[in-house]
Amino acid sequence: MFLAIDIGNTNITLGLFEIKGKKVLPGAKKVWRLSTIKGQTADEYAAMLMDMFHYSGYDAKIVKHVAIASVVPSLNRVFQELVKNYFRVPVFFVNHKNCGGLKFAAGDPKEAGADRIADAVAAYALYGGGCIIVDFGTATTFDCVDMKGRYLGGAIAPGPAISAQSLSLKTAQLPQVEMKKPAKAIGASTVDCIQSGLYFGYVGLIKEIIARIKKEMKVKTIIATGGLAGLMIGEIKEIKINAPDLTLEGIRLIFEKQRKIK
Repeated sequence: MFLAIDIGNTNITLGLFEIKGKKVLPGAKKVWRLSTIKGQTADEYAAMLMDMFHYSGYDAKIVKHVAIASVVPSLNRVFQELVKNYFRVPVFFVNHKNCGGLKFAAGDPKEAGADRIADAVAAYALYGGGCIIVDFGTATTFDCVDMKGRYLGGAIAPGPAISAQSLSLKTAQLPQVEMKKPAKAIGASTVDCIQSGLYFGYVGLIKEIIARIKKEMKVKTIIATGGLAGLMIGEIKEIKINAPDLTLEGIRLIFEKQRKIK
């Protein structure tokens, strides 16, 4: 089996893929999610991961290959140690060099996050060129791949959770609220007002950035991914596809292109 690990600032997502012959098959057989805790040790993460394997009916010994896309540098060595000690296989990290042949049309490739690289590779492979990937994570990111499969860059905005947290921390009387779709734009309570501002504000932000990107490149497909995608896309008709495991699929595809399955 092949284990893909996406280390994000809020969550760590792990996907277990089947290997047939010398191919990693698309579609994770099992997906797990952990909270990202930057002070956690390799053994502490391993304890949680081994429990998840056990209670899902899998033996960790079946994992023969591991690939990681990380945007938390402080956890890279932690997971490298985890993979070495508990799976006893080499670890492959996605980066601007290990990118499955993705072409960068502008900017410094070193600045591209591993998750955004994986999203771009998966989107082009699965849906073709001329696509925008909107990733609803800790940050809301927009990544653009042109008709030739070249990564053009995109846009980054603070995610709704960061904005909600900032309101609570920087104001004396505004509480931390759950991100959810309100019944209407005019809120009757403080919580309703914050939820309206967050939800409909982000709907507007996403629509505006998509509209401006469309003026700068030919767009055929807009794909959503990330934890809040399901909540947001109902109001954003421009987005036709929700691919929650897009990053894991990108890690899989990049690993296949960069490494030979034995």
